Amino acid sequence: MAETQAPPAPSLWLALAGSVLVGVLTAAQARINGQLGVRLEHPMAAAVISFGSGLLLVTAVALLVPSGRRGFAALGRGLLERTIPWWMLIGGAAGALTVATQSLTVGIVGVSLFTVGLVAGQTVGGLAIDRIGYGPGGVVAVTVPRLVGGALALVAVVVMLLAGEGVADVPVWILTLPLIVGVGLSWQQATNGRLRQRVGSPLTATFVNFLVGSTLLVVGALVATILTGPPQPLPSEPWLYLGGALGVVYIVLSAALVVHTGVLLFGLGAVSGQLVASLVLDAAWPAPASPGLAVEVVTVAIALCSVFVAGFWRTRR
Repeated sequence: MAETQAPPAPSLWLALAGSVLVGVLTAAQARINGQLGVRLEHPMAAAVISFGSGLLLVTAVALLVPSGRRGFAALGRGLLERTIPWWMLIGGAAGALTVATQSLTVGIVGVSLFTVGLVAGQTVGGLAIDRIGYGPGGVVAVTVPRLVGGALALVAVVVMLLAGEGVADVPVWILTLPLIVGVGLSWQQATNGRLRQRVGSPLTATFVNFLVGSTLLVVGALVATILTGPPQPLPSEPWLYLGGALGVVYIVLSAALVVHTGVLLFGLGAVSGQLVASLVLDAAWPAPASPGLAVEVVTVAIALCSVFVAGFWRTRR
């Protein structure tokens, strides 16, 4: 059947605005977790604190809210009746990798360079996931505007990497990890969206995400402690422990919004929010390998253009 293109409905613009907010919260969480990792001198311990606090928070909220309790009941039925496949339950693995990478890299390279890797990974991952129909919205056509939007996001990556002042001094493995995390985030958003559809509650999908992620991070922290020693004493600043709460908020929003936007469009919106927030954070609190304020301004403008191009033309069958 022939395809027609039309501007998105107001509800889509609202969902797109929500995806930008997710990106802002992601950038703030990355800075907090990165600084906690530096203070503890133990990135895995910082990741456990962030994810563990998020698990406690989302469990309490889900038990208090009626939709959360209904979601737990639906999850229990689905597990007993085997109508929820195992792969819907492992989105938290990508979340664990994200928080661990934040704690390991952001304190060194800053939020903007970390976000650059996410841009490339989310762009490639979002296109592939939407094309094969893995996301909760099924197959989403890869139209010319979507390709142009993705290409503009990659242009922002290239500008940051080529023009950044401190990139030459950053080890290749530090730049590679955020790229892998970006692909994982696209998969995580789609997986959590599918689970949210099955249980009827983004809170329940978020709980599963945090439970799986916390379990993996605890194992990783124990291994790291055996190999490298225990962390430093806990710092006293309360804001260093807000990473888990921010993660709860943006994962709930992701599970609820990706159904309306598709994985690629959601990723582009989140990337724009991340870049804008990263610009503000790195300007106020620059890291040793910061690419420089001028480069960050240019990449933010390019990324915002990519979201507009991909979002204005909504493909409908």
